Amino acid sequence: MGISPVLWQFLVKWLHASALFPAEASTISPYTDALYFFLLAMTLVGLLLVGVLVFGFSIRYRREKNPVATQVEGSTLLEATWTIIPLAIFLVTFVWGALLYFRIYDPPANAMNIYVVGKQWMWKAEHPGGQHEINALHVPAGRPVQLTMISQDVFHSFSIPDFRVKREVIPGRYTTIWFQATTPGTYHIFCTQYCGTQHSGMIGEVTVLSPDDYQKWTQQSTSGMSLAQNGERLFASMGCNACHSGNAAARGPNLAGVYGSKLTLTNGSQVLVNDAYLRDAILNPSQHITAGYAPIMPTYQGQISEDGLIDLVEYIKNMQSNFRVQQTLMTSESNQAAPTTPTEGTTSETVKP
Repeated sequence: MGISPVLWQFLVKWLHASALFPAEASTISPYTDALYFFLLAMTLVGLLLVGVLVFGFSIRYRREKNPVATQVEGSTLLEATWTIIPLAIFLVTFVWGALLYFRIYDPPANAMNIYVVGKQWMWKAEHPGGQHEINALHVPAGRPVQLTMISQDVFHSFSIPDFRVKREVIPGRYTTIWFQATTPGTYHIFCTQYCGTQHSGMIGEVTVLSPDDYQKWTQQSTSGMSLAQNGERLFASMGCNACHSGNAAARGPNLAGVYGSKLTLTNGSQVLVNDAYLRDAILNPSQHITAGYAPIMPTYQGQISEDGLIDLVEYIKNMQSNFRVQQTLMTSESNQAAPTTPTEGTTSETVKP
């Protein structure tokens, strides 16, 4: 960085203590700040250089000293110098920024995933274990965390200045961001995209806990059912298990282990099965017809909330076999076939699921 570590820490702590700069509370923060201060230093040096030249030329070529204008011949070396040096600086900045960009938006494979739904005017966080938070987010220190985000209404922008992360939250499309918090504490969440009359109130807090404290928090805050378990119930109640049973005669493709694989569609193209694909296949099935199957799946557009979609996606992501699907299917069929015990004044009817 061209600056001693001691001076760097003094500069950062002074800026933070004076409320001029957010704290460095994630692994990516020092790298982001280094680029920021480099840009700032480059700007100041350029400003100083231009200011000195303007001042010097105005003195040297003032009217009193040069009453008659004289022709100044150009210098190829000088022109090449002021072209090549700024170009080199800009290229260094571009490469540096690109590498930092890919580092910020490329989460590690072992990152813990948390879903975030933005809506006017609140943030809702959903942990895979079933923990739900409103305008709050609890994460462990020292572990990479990926946020899979979507908006339920208008455009929002999720920002944690102390972590140096910011990402647009868009209706109808998942976006992701990741960070690894380093220092336990409480940090602000902001919406940095104007989203309506109460935009300024769309704030929250990230609470970074030690791994042990985070484990205790997850145990105390669970709703009793994970997102995958909620998705399993929704999968059965919507009748998805009737077509996606995994049997050879099933009318829908096998979903066990499908996440992360590539599917061939009827048009011959291949798609990667990720969160975005699963969500879109549920809402717009006619656009994602798997090769070998008829286009019979109905759309669930408007029939399921974003929270429900997250539950279904999480269930399919974790589905490694069709055992549970077939069990719920057999239970549903046996309930339909089992007669109820007649009571006085009623007739025997078939139990409906």
